[in-house]
Amino acid sequence: MATTHLTKVGTVGIAVTDQDLALEFYVGTLGFEVRRDVELGPLRWIEVAPPGAITTVAPVPAEIPAGLRFFTPDADAAHAHLRESGADTDPQVLRMDAAPPMFAFRDPDGTTHFVVEEA
Repeated sequence: MATTHLTKVGTVGIAVTDQDLALEFYVGTLGFEVRRDVELGPLRWIEVAPPGAITTVAPVPAEIPAGLRFFTPDADAAHAHLRESGADTDPQVLRMDAAPPMFAFRDPDGTTHFVVEEA
């Protein structure tokens, strides 16, 4: 039986053509709350969720792959484990000043997902 370093589904990325319109829909129409709205270099990262929900929704622009964002307490350990298990992962953990350590992996159908270190 395989073990995992992934602790939960943190965020579901949804591809959108207009982040402002998506934000208006999720907050204004569905009644979600804004959990995060920050600039990451040239990109904007938004997360919304129903009040009290653990998993968030991220309306992502075309430059960012949609998909699941899994959380882990240790991105390096999760990355090493997935690579050793034969998963198609990025070559290394990405570290950016404004974001936590993370890396992408692809499932057997080629869908890109991410593992993000949760502080």
